[in-house]
Amino acid sequence: MVVSNFGVTVMVAIPKENWSGKIKEVAFGATDDEGGTRDRKLRLGGETTLPFLAFEGAVSRPAIGMEVIDHLGEDYPQLIIDEVGDVIRDPVAWADACVNIYGADFVCLKLLSTNPEEENISAEDAASLVSTVLKQVKAPLVIQGSGDYEKDSRVFEICGEAAKGEQCLLARAEQDGYKSVAVAATANDHAVVAFSNIDVNIAKQLNIMLTEFGVPPDHIVSDPLMAGVGFGMEYAYSAMERIKLAGLVGDKMLQSPMIADISVAWSAKEAYRIDANLGDERDRAVFWEVATALAALMAGANALILRHPKSVAIIRNVVDELVG
Repeated sequence: MVVSNFGVTVMVAIPKENWSGKIKEVAFGATDDEGGTRDRKLRLGGETTLPFLAFEGAVSRPAIGMEVIDHLGEDYPQLIIDEVGDVIRDPVAWADACVNIYGADFVCLKLLSTNPEEENISAEDAASLVSTVLKQVKAPLVIQGSGDYEKDSRVFEICGEAAKGEQCLLARAEQDGYKSVAVAATANDHAVVAFSNIDVNIAKQLNIMLTEFGVPPDHIVSDPLMAGVGFGMEYAYSAMERIKLAGLVGDKMLQSPMIADISVAWSAKEAYRIDANLGDERDRAVFWEVATALAALMAGANALILRHPKSVAIIRNVVDELVG
C-alpha cells in the first residue's frame, strides 16, 4: 500500500491475519445433473477469513433470500403488503415474485399456518404447498416450520419427503427438538438449519448433537438468531462474530456457515410506525431492515432472509461493491 503525505511517499505493508480454520461449505439446491429441478446451486460458506477481506484469504458471496408466509397474521406489516401487492395472498405467486421480479437467490417458505394454535393445517396440506412452490419456482428453498416441536416433527417428515432430491434447508433444529428435523434431512438429502438463540455454547453443542445423530457437517447451517436495530442487535452481532472467529481459529464445531433472518428488524414498531417526527415510515422501514442486514453481513452471515423488495435491491448493491 502506498501512503503519500507532505510530498513523501512510503510503502506500507498491509497487515494480514493468518487463520488456521475454514468455514465449511454447504451446498443448497439440487440442479438437473444432480437429480433435482433447481435452476441454481448456492454454496454457503467456504471462507478462510473475516467478511469481505479478500486481500487476506478466500471470501464467499452471501446469498440473499426473501420470506414467503403461507398465511399472514393480523400483525404483518401493511407496508410490505402494499409494496408486494395482491400476490402476497398467494404463497406460490409471492415466491415467484421474490425470485423473478425482486431477484432473490432463494425463498424461505414459512409454514406458520401449521401451528396448532393458528390455522393448524395438516402436514399433508403443507407438503402440497411445498411441492407446488418447487414446481413453479426453481430457486433453492428453505422450508421453515411453525416452531411447535410436536407438529413440526410431522411437517418436516412429510415436507422433507415431498422435496426429496431438491437439497432444501429444513428450518429449524433446536436443542430440545432437533432429532425429527435431523431424521427428515438425512433421509431426503436436505441440510439442517441449527437454531441457537444468541448463545455460542448452545450453537456448538447443537452442532455436536446433530453430527453425532448422523447429520454430515457439510449439511448444517447455523442460525444464531439475528436481532434488529433497537431490539438487541449488538448482543446478536457479538454472538455471531464470536462464532465466526472461533471457526476461523479452528473450532470444527463452529465452522458452519450462518444464516440470518432479517425479518426480525420489523419487531421494532419504531421501524414503520407513522410518526411525523421520525420521517417517512416507508423509507425508515427499509433503512431499518437494511441496517440490520448490514450488521449481520459484517458479523459473518453467509445468507440473509429479507422482507422488503427495496431492501433486497440495496443489499444486493452493497454485496456487489464488497465482493464484486
